[in-house]
Parts: sequence; structure tokens; C-alpha cells
Amino acid sequence: MAAEDSDLEKTEQPSQRRLDQAREEGQVARSRELSTFTVLMAGGAGLWMMGASLSQSLIKLLREGLTLNADIIFKSETLMPHLHNLSQQTFLAFAPFFLLLLVVATFSPLLLNGWMFTLKPLMPDLSKLSPAAGIGRMFSVHSLVELVKALAKSLVVGGIGAWVIWHNRETVLLLVSEPVTTSIPHLGSVMWMCFATIMGGMLIIVAVDVPFQLWEHNKKLKMTKEEVRQEAKETEGDPQVKGKIRSMQREMARRRMMAEIPTADVVVTNPTHFSVALKYSENGMRAPVVVAKGTHLMAAKIKELAKEHNIPILEAPPLARALYKHTDLGQAIPEALYTAVAEVLAYVYQLKRYQTAGGTYPQEPKELPVPKELDPYTANPELALE
Repeated sequence: MAAEDSDLEKTEQPSQRRLDQAREEGQVARSRELSTFTVLMAGGAGLWMMGASLSQSLIKLLREGLTLNADIIFKSETLMPHLHNLSQQTFLAFAPFFLLLLVVATFSPLLLNGWMFTLKPLMPDLSKLSPAAGIGRMFSVHSLVELVKALAKSLVVGGIGAWVIWHNRETVLLLVSEPVTTSIPHLGSVMWMCFATIMGGMLIIVAVDVPFQLWEHNKKLKMTKEEVRQEAKETEGDPQVKGKIRSMQREMARRRMMAEIPTADVVVTNPTHFSVALKYSENGMRAPVVVAKGTHLMAAKIKELAKEHNIPILEAPPLARALYKHTDLGQAIPEALYTAVAEVLAYVYQLKRYQTAGGTYPQEPKELPVPKELDPYTANPELALE
């Protein structure tokens, strides 16, 4: 029972496939506080760069807008063009600043997870209409954190704003009695002080919110052990099926190998634990090739087939071990074994000549020149089976 419960607990880190699927569905970590902070910083930078021109434009607009000219305000043919002109000047003066804010607000969400385009969040999802799910979201940890953040922002912004205004209360009270040319710069200095302190508080909130959003997103995507196993089956295939496929592949390779044995010229053995079948043709072969090899039961089957097809079998333990260790199926033998294999093939050709023409029975080669470094027994005597 405990094992089943552990399988249902989301304790495993999300796989790359899980992360990619969540991204396709629009589920990525986002920090509204980071976006808000970025937009405010862009606004501050824009005011710093364009503050002088905006102040001059604002002073001019206030002068023209608050000037009571009877020839303009009491005549419809002059009032409408005047209002149109003021509106146009206001738009042209503030358009670059608001365009900057629009661009930054559009791209600031990309800071945390980069560019992403998907229409899946716009698709209707009936599960979102579930009352139970809605109540669960209302009382979730995420909702609690969002409430705490909202209260913190209100306290930070409101508290800092009130402190700055109180600290500069004399300047603020004098603004109403100052001319426009001096009141706007004084108001700007108070706003800059308020902005700088508020941004300091916002920076603390962002520093807490971004790691929390990343942690919460990762927690949502965590997987149970059963989900990990299921995903492994879907992506890599069922281990049992893969095992059967590998077994079938090995069986097919074994059959192809056994079918090549009748074409061999000689089988070199250990004599019982290793068997290697060699084939050589002067036409088209640079060197003798291994057409079959095996150990234990496979070695016995190779020798059995060799006997059925009258293929010579030679006991040469060091050579058999070296060929098995250092040569793959269908591969030419190493150059270091050329001399030893040449002596074996010479014996085979003499044996065939004796079988067809008679004469003196050839003597089997005994001390074949096999380099010690190629014999696995020399490197590790425990591997020797004979």
C-alpha cells in the first residue's frame, strides 16, 4: 500500500517532454510583478530622457488650455479648431512616451521564459467551469500568495507614497500657489523621489516573486513515478517489447551467421569454449574474414555445422581467443594475426590436396605466432577457459 501511495505522489522532476508539452499549452512561469517592475522602470527611463520636452509641452498646453480667450471659447467656428489643435499637440507630445510603455509592456513577459506563441489557452475548457475546481483555486496556495503580494504592493506603494508626500509636505502645499513654470519642476522632483523609493520596494517584491513563480511552476509539473514509467514507455518503448525485439534481432543475426558457416574454409577452436570460422578468397578479399564466431553452446554448434559440411577444424587456443576478442563478424582479421592465419590456411590447403590427391598427411601447426597482447588470456589469466 505504501508503495502504491509513493507511486501516486508527485516526487519526480518534470521531464523535458513534460516541460515542452506544458509550454505548447501555454503553461509557463510568469511573474506579473516582474512585468510591472519592467514597465515602471521603462516609464522612469522614458521620463528621464523625455522629461524636459514633456515638461515644456505640458506647460505650453496648460497655458493655452487655461487661457480664457473670449474670441475663441464663445465662437464655435474657432473653439473646435482650438480644441483639435490642443488634442493634436497633446497626442504628439506624449505619443513617444506611451509608445515606449506599450512596447515594453508587450515584451516584458518574455523576460522569464522567452517567446512563446500558442492558441491552446484560447480554446474552450469545460473543466474551468467546475465549481469544485473554482473553489479549490480560491483557497489554493497560489491564491494566498497572490493576496499577500497584493497587500504587500498596496502597503509598499501607499506607505512609500504617503511618506514621501509627508516628508515634502511643505513643497506640495506650495505647488498650488506657484506659477506653472516652477510648480511643474517642483512636482517632478517630488515624483522622482516617490518613484525611486517605490521602485526600491518593488524590487524586493520582484526578488521574492520570480523564484516563487519558478518553484510553483516546477511543482505543478512534477510527475509521479508511474507517470515517469508511462512516459518512458511512450518515448522509448515498452522495455518488455524492446527486449523481445532485441532477442529477435539476435536470433536473426545468429541464423545469418550460421548460414555463412558452410562457406568457411576453416574453424579455429579453443577447443570447446571458443570457435571462429574463417573464410578467404584470393579474388576480392584483402585478408581472411570472420564469418562466424561463438562461445560455449554456440561454439559447439559452429563445430557441429562445420563437421556436417566437411570444414576443417583446427585446435589453436591462443589464435581462437585472439580472433574472437579482436575481430567482429564480417570483419577482416588484424594484421598482427596475418602470419598465424596464413599458416592455418596453408595447412587447410595441404589437407584438401591430400583428400583429393593423396600423399603425405599434412602436420597440424602447433606453435602459431600469436602476439601475447592480442590473447585475452595473457592480459587476464582468469578468462582462460581451457
